[in-house]
Amino acid sequence: MKKNTVSIHRIIQASPEKVFRAFSNPVAQSFWLPPYGFLCTVEQFDFKVEGTYKMTFINFTTQKAHSFGGTFHEIKENEFIRFSDTFDDPNMPGEMTSTVRLHPVSCGTELEILQEGIPDQIPAEMCYLGWQESIEKLIKLVEPNIPDV
Repeated sequence: MKKNTVSIHRIIQASPEKVFRAFSNPVAQSFWLPPYGFLCTVEQFDFKVEGTYKMTFINFTTQKAHSFGGTFHEIKENEFIRFSDTFDDPNMPGEMTSTVRLHPVSCGTELEILQEGIPDQIPAEMCYLGWQESIEKLIKLVEPNIPDV
């Protein structure tokens, strides 16, 4: 695993439109983005090119919170998102960049995520583990096909 970089690849049994909606909706993100054991509040979420966001993850066990925010740099609906973020904690310097690619496949969506510039204080394997948990939660949100009743 390359230091400061994490790459995720999954096939999800949901349309690219539905997966994109999970990335572009702040309520959805507060559900699936924080790894297990964390809660999330979304203070700001302006999903457009050069729009900004601000979130806080709260460790449910310790109640310690860490906030971060950033900018959406590129968005291509149902296909591509590139955004950057930084932590509010001065002990976690630098800017991370994440690229999300969605490709339609016969059984749903091929999801590729590349996160670069992870602060040295976060071991890449822990970041990878966090992303795996987040993607599990994303799948639980987007794969059920619940009809209106």
